[in-house]
Amino acid sequence: MATSPSGRIVVGTDGSDSALRAALWAAETARRHGAVLRLVHGYAMPERGYPRFLVPTRALRTGLRTQARSALHTTSEAVRGGVPGTELETRIVETAPAVALLRESRGALMNVVGSRGLGGFSGLLIGSVAMALVAHSRVPTVVVRDELPESSARHSLPVLVAVDGSPASSRAVAFAFREAATRGVSLTAVHVAQGHRSSEPVLDSERALLSERLAGWSEHHPDVPVERLVLPGHVVRTLLEVASEGQLLVVGSRGTEGFRGMLLGSTSRSLAVHAPCPLAVVRPENDTAGQRSG
Repeated sequence: MATSPSGRIVVGTDGSDSALRAALWAAETARRHGAVLRLVHGYAMPERGYPRFLVPTRALRTGLRTQARSALHTTSEAVRGGVPGTELETRIVETAPAVALLRESRGALMNVVGSRGLGGFSGLLIGSVAMALVAHSRVPTVVVRDELPESSARHSLPVLVAVDGSPASSRAVAFAFREAATRGVSLTAVHVAQGHRSSEPVLDSERALLSERLAGWSEHHPDVPVERLVLPGHVVRTLLEVASEGQLLVVGSRGTEGFRGMLLGSTSRSLAVHAPCPLAVVRPENDTAGQRSG
């Protein structure tokens, strides 16, 4: 069993089916890493527009904490039943869900969230919570879509990583190699060549560059078989097609050329909403936006 650098994986939960699915994925990942799974429920007390004469502040806080304990209990029971032996921690945090996850995941292996939820996690992929995690989390954020089919066969599929040579891409490659090694599967590195760069001589040149970018990591993880793909086409469409043959797609949050701003607009939402496997978003370690979040 692999040893994690921090021994902790953090998952946001509200008791919804989507959050339960994300928690089970996170629990299985924690098992492989030998890590503790920390379940986090964040809630924020309303500041305006709240008729305190109807429900006193103390009663409202009590009700929200009761809901939080119920969500954590439901999720804990699902994890214990689905992934026996998982070491669990639970946290109830009185603050906005995104802030709670950012705080609780400092120094962790990763954040894990479902694609949609209830209460504070509602609209996760189209609202502020997911964008805040992607934009500010110092650790990788994994989005687990609840529409994904469950299959034991998926566990044997490779980990996929998008490579473009940027700092974010380099950190994504490191994360992808670690996950592939931990899961005992191969790694598929994908570089998408767009437009004028799709001629065969250019593709050959970029294949050589891709091999060069992966060489050090392959030496560090000699037991991880690596497939290198340089494909012409549209970035999102190509990654979605390739991801159908993987168990985890890893991308950097910023990149050069075709990946610039990839996870700050419609491209990121397309990947998060349509990826046929869980999506891991990895930010560059020295990104100032992530540093400001803490």
